[in-house]
Amino acid sequence: MDRFAVIGLGLFGRRLAHLLTEAGADVIAIDRRQDVVDEIRDRVSLAVCLDSTNADALRAQGVDAVDVAIVGIGTDFESAVLTAVLLKQLGVKRVICRATSQVRSQIFMRIGADEVINPEREAAERWRNRLLVPAVLERSVLAEGTSLVHVAAPRRFVGKTLGELQIRRKFEINVVAIRRTVEHVDEDGVPQTRQEAISVPTADTCIEAGDVLLLIGADDALAAFPVD
Repeated sequence: MDRFAVIGLGLFGRRLAHLLTEAGADVIAIDRRQDVVDEIRDRVSLAVCLDSTNADALRAQGVDAVDVAIVGIGTDFESAVLTAVLLKQLGVKRVICRATSQVRSQIFMRIGADEVINPEREAAERWRNRLLVPAVLERSVLAEGTSLVHVAAPRRFVGKTLGELQIRRKFEINVVAIRRTVEHVDEDGVPQTRQEAISVPTADTCIEAGDVLLLIGADDALAAFPVD
């Protein structure tokens, strides 16, 4: 697994560092505020108080050897920019910067950042999708205008095969997988449920009540997909 450095331990940085560590990643958490570093010290691999605009300090903590560095500094844009520049100069393979505006996103990209994220905007877009299309349980943007979504199978689909439904022809959407809840009895005779995936559905695959369809298509086509 990749080794990460999370620089700037605001709400976003602390949460990200903690989640990466929980997933088993090796994480260096960095901030110039000692109290914030002390707060996260027991939840990451290494927590360090230093000035991220100091290349020698970064190198001394092995930041030059990480695979991915995330610059999450939110209140001092000048420091965030300089930190990103230093990380690229140190040879970090992938530098991701948090931006709070489109202008700042453009600046980060121009100085060599590999990716720019705007957590607030992305969270707002996810909630927009959930509020406007409640049937969409989860959405991943694959490219501009194209998404992968998880949708509860409409009731009218239950009992029919994919061949009968002709989803690709009628809606210009591809069904790439189906998630299904299966009931079973464990070795102690206790009823249980488990999630199973039909990763390669065919024309003969029949939709059951409670199925979740994984669909890929243009956002406009997905928005027009039936929800009941």
